Amino acid sequence: MASFYLDENPDYTVLDSARDSVRFADYCLYATHGVRRAHSSFVDVEGRPMEWHDFGTLEGPGWAANAVGGAWELYRWANYDQSCLLRDVAVGLLDHILRDGFLEEDGFIAGYLDTAAERFVYNFKHNRDWFCPGAMANIARQLALFYESLPAGDLRRDRLKSAALGAHDWLFKHLKPEAGWFPRRCDREGDPYPYRAEGGPEPLLYSSADGLYLLWLDLELFRLGWSPLSPLTKGMLDHFLAQGGIYGSINHDTYDTDESVAHGVAFRVLVRASEWMEEPAYRAFAFNHALKGLDRFKMVEDRNDVASKGLLYMEDSWDTAYLWENAECAQAYFEAFMEWGDLRWLECGKTILRAIAKHHHGPHGFLTEGVDWNNHVGRQHHFNQSEYGDIQYTEPLLNNLHIVEPTLSLIQIEHIGHG
Repeated sequence: MASFYLDENPDYTVLDSARDSVRFADYCLYATHGVRRAHSSFVDVEGRPMEWHDFGTLEGPGWAANAVGGAWELYRWANYDQSCLLRDVAVGLLDHILRDGFLEEDGFIAGYLDTAAERFVYNFKHNRDWFCPGAMANIARQLALFYESLPAGDLRRDRLKSAALGAHDWLFKHLKPEAGWFPRRCDREGDPYPYRAEGGPEPLLYSSADGLYLLWLDLELFRLGWSPLSPLTKGMLDHFLAQGGIYGSINHDTYDTDESVAHGVAFRVLVRASEWMEEPAYRAFAFNHALKGLDRFKMVEDRNDVASKGLLYMEDSWDTAYLWENAECAQAYFEAFMEWGDLRWLECGKTILRAIAKHHHGPHGFLTEGVDWNNHVGRQHHFNQSEYGDIQYTEPLLNNLHIVEPTLSLIQIEHIGHG
């Protein structure tokens, strides 16, 4: 795959790219009542909410809005850049989630606040009919990660721990797995919700890789010594291997059985499971199947005069290269390198970050949500209405900030300094 690789641009490095992304995310937040909130989960290059879109009047910790994960990325970058101001922004955003009603008394986490209606909703369709348990598990995992990042004396830590444990307990008590796997969507009682987000039968009801986040949460809380492993976890990991992997769409609005980011998430979960459960078969599958499966998504050329070389497309039915997913896969490659030391994986991760760096726009650090080299979303949504090109919107806390974790991993690997 030598043709996949890209060299660093010395005039705009991956560090420059990460700093600009952080700057844009900060630009899209505002202070209110002692906390920080996002104006919107979906904005244009000037940070203006795109209210015509499902995400446009939503904010919070849910999948597309990613307030907890985004706050954690901001906090980690603030520590790296030694920025007290940015650290305050990050904990202010975290405080919004901890204080303002997203965490329900029984452990359930409401994913979104509808800013137009000023009410909490459970999904990006602005209703309470269903939620994605994998997404809720990922929020709880992010809460646990933030717990570890905060200093020992920070009073938020107790709240973070109790919220992560509460969500874990709710999920593992209420969900009703079938066919060896967790349901993709559920109602508020935990019963399977058998419909697509847009209506009609859900084809991935028991085959979405979003279920991996439930196992990841269980593993993380076990690692931290907060709870024993659920009896479900080993059985579901074994089922995952027996099925040859479960790679159905993690994104809540797509329906392919093989999604690139699902491979990256699977790799990360399986490697952790192998180490913490002492199961070498999980590690072998992670390298030989999950990570290897990314090869078919690699773009080795600039397609239709768009800078697509070095990126992974999402899936066959929706072949745009979405950048949060690319960043997740870059992190998987860096973790593979740190596990095994193969330079090919290091170069894959660096290539993806270098390719992402080509897709910033405007004065504030905006990073496109996706590189639409095949005009899947329509030219009206591209910069300058070009037939092929970058999408002129982004998710400031999901998409713009997802490159922080792999960039910090690369800094750790290569001891890149400031400047």
